[in-house]
Order: sequence, then C-alpha cells, then structure tokens
Amino acid sequence: MSETLLDIEGLHVRFGGMHAVRGTALKVQRGETHCLVGESGCGKSVSALAVMNLLSRGARRDATRMEFMGQDLLGLSESGMSKLRGDAMAMIFQEPMTSLNPAYTVGSQMAEVYTRHRGGSRNAALLRAAALLAKVGITAPEMRLAQYPHQLSGGLRQRVMIAMALMCDPKLLIADEPTTALDVTVQAQILRLLLELQRELGLAVLLITHDLGIVARMAHRVSVMYAGEVVESAPAEALFAAPTHPYTRGLLECVPVPGRVRRDEKLGSIPGTVPRVREGFAGCGFRERCSQAMAECAGTIPARERVPEHRYLCRLAPDWRAA
Repeated sequence: MSETLLDIEGLHVRFGGMHAVRGTALKVQRGETHCLVGESGCGKSVSALAVMNLLSRGARRDATRMEFMGQDLLGLSESGMSKLRGDAMAMIFQEPMTSLNPAYTVGSQMAEVYTRHRGGSRNAALLRAAALLAKVGITAPEMRLAQYPHQLSGGLRQRVMIAMALMCDPKLLIADEPTTALDVTVQAQILRLLLELQRELGLAVLLITHDLGIVARMAHRVSVMYAGEVVESAPAEALFAAPTHPYTRGLLECVPVPGRVRRDEKLGSIPGTVPRVREGFAGCGFRERCSQAMAECAGTIPARERVPEHRYLCRLAPDWRAA
C-alpha cells in the first residue's frame, strides 16, 4: 500500500484582498510524480511556497490539514520548518541564477546544506557534493565546486540546484518549473535526469508545470489548477484518456498531437486570461472563459467524482461533450 507523504486539505493563501489559493486539496504518495498543472497565475507556485512556508511577508496561510510524513506543518515553528526544508523536503526553483547566491562558490552553498542538517566536516560535505554533481551528469565536479554560479551555463546551474536539493536525501522534492529558462535540448536532459533520480532514489516529486507534454512523460497523477483551485485531479492515464473539466479539455486541445493534428490545422485556444480572484469571490473561476457556462456557475460548485480517484469541480455531468 502506498504511503501518503504530503496531505493537504482546504489550503487558502491570501495577499491582502487577493485570494491566491482557494481550498486546494493535494496528496503526494511516496515514490510518485504528482504534476500540478495550469496557466501562469493559477496558484501553483504559491501552493508550493505555502507548503515550504516560504511565502512573502504579509501573506496569510491557513488550511484544514497540512501534513508531511504525518507531521502538522501548520503547527510547526519557523525553526521546526527550517529543519525540514533542505532535509526531508527540498525545492528546485524556476530560475537557478536567482536562487544560487552569486557571492559564494557552488561548493560553499552545497556544503552549507549538508553541514546544517547532517553535521560533520566541510570536507565530508564537499565529497558528497562532488559525488552528487557527478550523479546529475556534471563532469569534473571538483572543479565545478570551486566555481561561482555566473561561471556556469543555465543547464549546469539547474543541475547544481538538483544536486543541492538531494544533499540530505529528501523524501519529497518540489520542482517548480525546473526547465522554464532552458533551451529544448537541455530541458529534455533535465527531465530525463529527474525521472532517473525519482526511480533510483524512490523520491516523491511534486512537479509544477504548464507544459502538458512534460506531464504526459513524467506524471503518475495530475492535479489541474485554475484561479487558485484544483479543478480536476486524476491518475495521469485517466486524465489524458477522459479529461472532464472544461479547463482541462481546453488545455489539452491546445497541444499538438503527432499523427492526430494536421500541419495546416489550427490548434485549440482558451479565450481570455486567468482572473485575479479577490476575497469574497464565489462560483466557478473559469465561467467567464467557458463555452458551457450557465447561470448556476456563479453559485456553489459541486465536487464530482467521474470514477474513483478522478475528481473534478464542475456542474457539468462527466459525459458532456462540447457543442
């Protein structure tokens, strides 16, 4: 039986009058890759930062339940969270150049993670850092440890971030758009690396992305997020075979499928943009962009289950078809 590492129910995050995350529910099992999908501004990164308690000052976070390995994250002090971050749970950020400190060498930054959480000598930490740099495909790792972030390419910096996240053998790895700033060839290399590490080390990975091609390749389970809510969640195979929420269908129609989309055929599109949800907003956040919207969509939206483990928020029955 699989073990739930991260269990979130009813997560809300507010920035002043803005309601960035609204009642999000999310579970990540040991050894699985769970993809969190949606357009920019849907609340994906904010949800991850809320888990790590790295939200900006002034943000308000609350939840019905937020547990990691059975431990209540909401009740932890900052010192308690600091012991977890970089140890049992680690995060890879979108842009490694802004996440790595330009004033310190790669080796100093990686060694600090290890000595802070595991103790031991700096030399032992550097040996582990060199071994992990080699594991993530960086040649001459001892030389790289003496370099500064600006001396590395974007792909190498991202590999350093992955190696740094693995320094203390985390149980959960949160990867926030880890390939956004990379060219296509390097993207493929990084994704292959993450997949190999996940299988080899038994990591649970929460992968945040807007690229459904990545999701199809990486995910065991998918949660689709829109306007601060998880609007559909299902095993990856079930979601691609039978997408149910109008937003999920719209996202999939935007993706070219080899063999099914002709060269001169127009791809689908979703009109409009993600709304900025303010405190007190009610109803379906997607209704202004949905061709199937009805008056009732401005009211309470029921949670439906198409089949076990395939849930969505919508007033439409699961067998609807777009007109």
